[in-house]
Amino acid sequence: MKRILTGIAAAAFFLSLPGISLFAQTHDDKAEAKLRAKALKIHKKVITLDTHNDISTRNFTDAVNYSQNLNTQVNIPKMRKGGLDVSWMIVYTGQGPLTDAGYAAAYKNAIDKFDAIHRLVERYAPNDIGLALTSADVRRLHKEGKLIAMIGVENGYPIGTDLSRIKEFADRGARYMSLAHNGHSQLADSNTGEADGVWLHNGLSELGKKAIAEMNKWGIMVDLSHPSKQSNLQAIALSKAPVIASHSGARALCDHSRNLDDEQLEAIRRNGGVVQAVAFRSYVNREKSALRSAKQSEMLKELAAKEGFTMLSRAEMMKLPEADAEAYFGKLQAFRAKNRDIINERLKDTAPDVNVKDFVNHIDYLVKKIGIDHVGISSDFDGGGGVEGWDGADETFNVTLELVRRGYTEKQIAKLWSGNLLRVLDEVQAVARKLQAQK
Repeated sequence: MKRILTGIAAAAFFLSLPGISLFAQTHDDKAEAKLRAKALKIHKKVITLDTHNDISTRNFTDAVNYSQNLNTQVNIPKMRKGGLDVSWMIVYTGQGPLTDAGYAAAYKNAIDKFDAIHRLVERYAPNDIGLALTSADVRRLHKEGKLIAMIGVENGYPIGTDLSRIKEFADRGARYMSLAHNGHSQLADSNTGEADGVWLHNGLSELGKKAIAEMNKWGIMVDLSHPSKQSNLQAIALSKAPVIASHSGARALCDHSRNLDDEQLEAIRRNGGVVQAVAFRSYVNREKSALRSAKQSEMLKELAAKEGFTMLSRAEMMKLPEADAEAYFGKLQAFRAKNRDIINERLKDTAPDVNVKDFVNHIDYLVKKIGIDHVGISSDFDGGGGVEGWDGADETFNVTLELVRRGYTEKQIAKLWSGNLLRVLDEVQAVARKLQAQK
């Protein structure tokens, strides 16, 4: 009895302290648990779809592949753990010379990546993941309990000057393509022209304009992430079908040439398209990202010197041949992952990371600016993307949790995660059927 009375007295004293409320703490804990339970229920119910995950063919071999829990941000175990249902795997080609030799090398690179994705779904993990070509495929595979791969092409450079390759890429499974990446292609100017004011086409080239028509005809969504503003506005005006921005943010919140300004956003809304907000630190919050990156680089150099690891800047890495750049990036990811906890602990107060809340700020802005029917979600994982809280497919639930925290309904979250993108895909494919039927 004495022990009980002592406990009561201690509790009374504790509650008498300024700002202390046992009821409030308990109430908050219960509210948070209820919120998480609601978010988890929604997360399990909706189809979660990320429109941009880069790949390295080094991770698509008999010995090393996505059936294993690799040191990649996306793989089958991480998708299962985080509840990410659909991964758009990217056939990316860096911009090279606009020559026959350059086009041949780019085409070879693209086919290598197409083949890698097909190996995953057909040979390495056919019981776990399937390739979807339509929204019906997505829903069927999801109902079967399988994960889903889809294919996007980042940079139309590999088609060279042969527009028949657009149909070939569609036949290989491509369902979106951008006409440029970082550097002007034969099809379109890149956003990177803003840095020096040098443009090659003042938007789309004549070949690029024809490419839009071919993409419409064969059911490939036109992707506005990476091309210049003029390229994008011209593409929207020419396209007979809705367009997408597969991984871009709102320029009003983060002034980066990779993000879309309000004029482009409004054009996409009128076109019926969708903007897939991207969780790429420097496109989400440039100031926080720059400070964090500088501090993190200092720490990584210090740790690298101790471990004998050679650090390259992003500019230095981009100058490497593509295969060497991919190999280095894989090693860098492993090195960062190994030291992530140390870095996070040291920098949490002096240089906090760009996080899920910052990312969802972009979703909020886009929804208010162009409407809930025109916004989606992407990460750019394994291509430099990720924020604190969503730094891999295994943390995908945290995005849904933040959306629920901000008051988004299940219906709205379903649209953001996949409904809007799949609606655009359906409309693009309907236009393609009509165009193919014309003589």
